[in-house]
Amino acid sequence: MRAPLTRTLLSQVLGLLLLSMAAALRGCSVPYQRLLSQLQRQAHYMADTGMLLDPFILLQNLNTSMLTQSCREPPGGFPSEDELRTLSRRGFLAAVKATLGRVLQGLDALSRKLKPQAWEKLPTARQNILGVQNNIHCMSWLLRGPAEPAEPTRAGPGPLLQLTPSLSLFQTKLKSCRFLHGYHGFMGSVGRVFREWGDSPSRRRRQSPRWALRKRIHRTGAPRRGKGPTSRGAAGRAPLQTEDKAGSVD
Repeated sequence: MRAPLTRTLLSQVLGLLLLSMAAALRGCSVPYQRLLSQLQRQAHYMADTGMLLDPFILLQNLNTSMLTQSCREPPGGFPSEDELRTLSRRGFLAAVKATLGRVLQGLDALSRKLKPQAWEKLPTARQNILGVQNNIHCMSWLLRGPAEPAEPTRAGPGPLLQLTPSLSLFQTKLKSCRFLHGYHGFMGSVGRVFREWGDSPSRRRRQSPRWALRKRIHRTGAPRRGKGPTSRGAAGRAPLQTEDKAGSVD
């Protein structure tokens, strides 16, 4: 039942990859709404653990309840969804593109530890990431316009996956498993932020500290204790930019 669905999803993403590469060659002429739809679908597809994590767990014999639970512990290094939501749209795109570059480095490190014939999903995963990066490049171009300079990409804190010779085989498997789990979770966050974007690159909603606090309380389920000093304190701990937000809706 899953195999036909997987093949269908794969064909859709390969089609999106070809479209994104063609857009890059044409100078990013894809309309904003179509490009945003592509990014939303790509992120949704790449968040599916059946694409990398689940096959890895089976391949490395980690499919026991205890080991699977350990695999799904947060690996660290990936930007959280809250952090992504504090960025402007262009800042969000730059952060996603930089993080995906570090994911590619992690997949390269992982592939060196596995037999190529036993890990057939890695080439497809790389193609998916390159397709998203191409679309992000075009989306950044649309948001800033051809005359504006590109927003600088901030360097990440380091590799997301370091497999040193001192690690045992089991430690290597577990660390790689957590890295893949973090990658899928990150793409899930990226997809949720993209789904909140408006239907036009020129339309925006400015987030006030009070609006951001209400949204944070709604997500966490924390009780509201009042207005005034409480809201100002929360806003002071996490200042928000006043320009176009990654998580904005129109």
